[in-house]
Amino acid sequence: MTVVAHPEGAPRPTLSVTDAVALIVGIVIGAGIFKTPSLVAANTGNEGAFLLAWLLGGVVSLFGALCYAELATTYPHAGGEYHFLWRAFGRDLAFLFAWARATVIQTGSIAMLAFVFGDYASQLLPLGDRSSAIYAIAAIVLLTVLNVMGVQQGKWTQNLLTAAKVLGLLLVGIAGLMASPSDQTAAAAPSPSSPSFGLAMIFVLFAYGGWNEAAYLSAELRDVRRNMTKALLLGIGAITAIYLLVNLAYLKGLGMAGMAKSSAVAADLLRATWGEWGAKFVSLLIAISALGATNATIFTGARTNYAWGQDFAPLRFLGVWHPKTNTPVNGLIVQGLIALLLAILGAMTGEGFEAMVAYTSPVFWFFFLLTGLTLFIFRTTDPQTTRPFLTPLYPLPPLIFCAICIYMLHSSLSYAASVTVGNMVRLGIAVLLMGIPLLLWLQRLTPVKPSKSPVAH
Repeated sequence: MTVVAHPEGAPRPTLSVTDAVALIVGIVIGAGIFKTPSLVAANTGNEGAFLLAWLLGGVVSLFGALCYAELATTYPHAGGEYHFLWRAFGRDLAFLFAWARATVIQTGSIAMLAFVFGDYASQLLPLGDRSSAIYAIAAIVLLTVLNVMGVQQGKWTQNLLTAAKVLGLLLVGIAGLMASPSDQTAAAAPSPSSPSFGLAMIFVLFAYGGWNEAAYLSAELRDVRRNMTKALLLGIGAITAIYLLVNLAYLKGLGMAGMAKSSAVAADLLRATWGEWGAKFVSLLIAISALGATNATIFTGARTNYAWGQDFAPLRFLGVWHPKTNTPVNGLIVQGLIALLLAILGAMTGEGFEAMVAYTSPVFWFFFLLTGLTLFIFRTTDPQTTRPFLTPLYPLPPLIFCAICIYMLHSSLSYAASVTVGNMVRLGIAVLLMGIPLLLWLQRLTPVKPSKSPVAH
């Protein structure tokens, strides 16, 4: 299979270690840290296991990022995992991955982030029993429409959203330090019907999500062989330290039981220490941050749909780029409709955020596992290709990463035992499998050409 090279568009190594660390931290720390701690507390039940889960999240992220760094520097491509899977396993599996991103992974993530926005917006202005769902649905519709119209987000807007996120974390940390030990600290956290450390790790790793995007910085990092490991260690180390400190603040201010029953843990901590005005202020900051993350996910997901439409002729309608708005209009509309449907389904379960995690997790970890395996395949079948960055201590990191992926896949499937979200697990898998007959139909229209590889978009 030949690779289509575009040397004129190749990124240049201009980033320092400091630049890379700042970008990694900015990419990874999102809205999850303001939502998932309560769910982790409910699935661990004691402080030691709770903090261990957050520490392990950093270790898992580091192993995965080291593997992705080698893949991204050896086979740089705008398609990312889509391109790696195409090269290693062929066109059919790459198609199923693109289908999964369009119908499960990316759209489910949009709905998840929208529910985080809804939870904190409801702290500001409650809209009844379905307040969080109403806000989530409104956010998906509004942001999709704005993206279709071609509304551009300026650099100052992104800086403002990042500042809001950082300020929110600082307030949480300060409030936790000022808080008196909670009366609930010693109380046992209410356990779910089937408590599981694996389920806790699903929520932890959602909060760490984004390191796979950070690994793509390797193409622009100076002296990548020496500096990539340093940047990843410092970046993910900083994120782990921040998460541990923030969760210690939650523990001190609310205790395990208080965290486990909270739907907006940061707001509840600020309410306990600084009163209602503190809860309102931090809720505003977090709602803004979650809204920005939702918008970014809508933006990037639509570009993936556009690339998918370019590679598969029968899906050409997704590959339409509107010249006036400079947006992939059809990709945005299809993505928005799917995300809207998922938000409605999540609302019907009564556990919107948790339902979306259940819907996306098995499919996400399945393809994460396959991407980890591509490193072994490329080392075996393509040893002659120059590798700007080599995974340290190979094959240990990819072995550990793949083993963790298997464990997380098993843990996410165990969600099916839950009455409230089990159907969402099964639905996510069913939607993935629906891509198979679609693929067979497309093969009849466009026969497979093994010599072709996806072009960069």
